Amino acid sequence: MVYLRELYYPNGFQFPLVIIEPSVGLTEILREAATVIMLIGIAQLSAKTASQRFAYFIYAFAIWDLFYYIFLKALIDWPESLFTWDILFLIPVPWVGPVIAPCIVCIAMILLAGSIEYYSEKGRNTKVMMKEWILWIAGSLVVIISFVWDYFHFISHSKDIVKRDPDPDSDHLFYEISSYIPEHFEWGIFFVGIGLIVTGIFAFINRMQRQG
Repeated sequence: MVYLRELYYPNGFQFPLVIIEPSVGLTEILREAATVIMLIGIAQLSAKTASQRFAYFIYAFAIWDLFYYIFLKALIDWPESLFTWDILFLIPVPWVGPVIAPCIVCIAMILLAGSIEYYSEKGRNTKVMMKEWILWIAGSLVVIISFVWDYFHFISHSKDIVKRDPDPDSDHLFYEISSYIPEHFEWGIFFVGIGLIVTGIFAFINRMQRQG
């Protein structure tokens, strides 16, 4: 991502996004998908149980994401603050939010992964129960909604504008996001999602403690 920011944002990254060539955009989407596949592969090769594989995957993902921002700051002095807006993901639609939001998610992921590994090392049965899965999955979906909420609000209005005033470039792969400037992050929705995830983590820890 450093090279894309240097190429397309020589004066510093900011919204709205610059329209990039479809081939470059597709390459970036495939790079993101390849990174996730690689992390899944590492987890599969490194762990013995399903819960450990899950833990290793989310731990690797969280470390990768945190150091992504650390290296951006070290190399190009970005972001200006933890509340600077960033585009977080492109699959299947753009996810956006203040930098601190994905960092909070990463901390929760590290806490969960560390808990699973800690109790695995102590010989506990760390098989995840349905209740815990439901809390983690529901929380994750709510967090994702908070990341895409503002963009969907924008896109619902931009389609109406294009219908009234068609632009010859409006069918470009990245046309719509090229005019998108984030306005409001849904912190309430975000923290509901984080709350569900953390509740699931402590439900897991409490169950492990009772095993002892």
